[in-house]
Amino acid sequence: MTTSAVSAPAPSFAGRHVLAELRGVSAALLGDEAAVTRALRTALDAGGATVLDVVAHRFEPQGTTVLALLAESHASVHAYPEAGAAFVDVFTCGEHADPERIVEVLGREVGAVEVRAQIVARGAGLAPDVVGQREVDEPLAEGMRRRWRIDEVLFRGRTAWQDMIVARTAQGISLFCDGERQSTEQTQLVYHEALAVPPLLLADRLDRVLVVGSSEGVVSQLAVAAGASVVDHVDIDTECVRRCASLLPYGYSAAELEVAESGDGPVRVHYEDGWEFLAAAAARGDRYDVVIVDLPDEPVEVDDPAQHARLYGTPFLERCSSVLAPGGVVCSQAGCPTVWRNDTLKRMSARFSSVFSTVLPYCSDEHEWAYLTGRLDAVEDPVALAVSRLDRFPSLSSVDAEALVRGAILPFDVRRG
Repeated sequence: MTTSAVSAPAPSFAGRHVLAELRGVSAALLGDEAAVTRALRTALDAGGATVLDVVAHRFEPQGTTVLALLAESHASVHAYPEAGAAFVDVFTCGEHADPERIVEVLGREVGAVEVRAQIVARGAGLAPDVVGQREVDEPLAEGMRRRWRIDEVLFRGRTAWQDMIVARTAQGISLFCDGERQSTEQTQLVYHEALAVPPLLLADRLDRVLVVGSSEGVVSQLAVAAGASVVDHVDIDTECVRRCASLLPYGYSAAELEVAESGDGPVRVHYEDGWEFLAAAAARGDRYDVVIVDLPDEPVEVDDPAQHARLYGTPFLERCSSVLAPGGVVCSQAGCPTVWRNDTLKRMSARFSSVFSTVLPYCSDEHEWAYLTGRLDAVEDPVALAVSRLDRFPSLSSVDAEALVRGAILPFDVRRG
């Protein structure tokens, strides 16, 4: 008779190492070892770390280093007051502490303008995606999600309105808000052209354009390229717009945004609620040739508290139509045409038809989104009209006459109601 030994489970040997840079921090704070220590302790507590000891040293003439010994491993801050920046190193083993959360809170505690982080998987025999390379788990539809591998976090934090991540992914530098992909370096131009080009073709004039949302600024730039002399860009989230300008390689640059914020160029940025901005514009008698609304997808739940939810309803479309000049148009991101997630497109199609006599759909042939453009007056053939004006754009990368014809046909499941 023989007995077989049961192998004991292998001891865990895995951890996440976050290497970060904090920039735009007050020199006075970085030179205060007590302040840096307090900020690090707050971040460690928020990230669930167990602090065993903390030591700090202030260098002459300037500079501070704070080291924390953790039950999970260690954390350090090396501050450079003269640069307004600090290097941060947080390594934790196991699942108890969250090093990314620690870095996120630390950046907020010291008031960093920019947080850049690289996440490294450590552990013998571990696949890179098991630990260390965090993912964004994006909801698509009921019972469906999409997982984005995050290779490097450039910024992660909470603005006044939403959770925001700017990170390197397989599609380049990408923007995520509240867990949903908003744009990526590889596909953003396809998305933004599909949104902006049809309304900029269907409108009779292109003198004044209003953009609601669209934090990256690409739509404003497309409007100027098509000939707009004034573009009012309204976005409620100041921090998101500014971080996009500083971190994304598309849309506004930081310098361009500064000019737009001052109102010195054709683009004028307003950090306001789009609902209230339109009410004030209507009261003043302002008129626009094109109104483009670019928001995260409509919340699934009717009572969802998301601030942008009301900007999908019929009353908001009516408010947009109230500021239109003769021959003007309103366009909105209208959801996805695929049968398993087309609820928003169905609802928006009904809303547009109730407000506008002419509705021009555009279902992108290279992206997953659909858009609707409405005119108050009746146009016999809006597709032909749009095609006849393609020369308004000096160049386009993803929209031509054939794409406009194809994209104007809503999916069968939407057309049948």
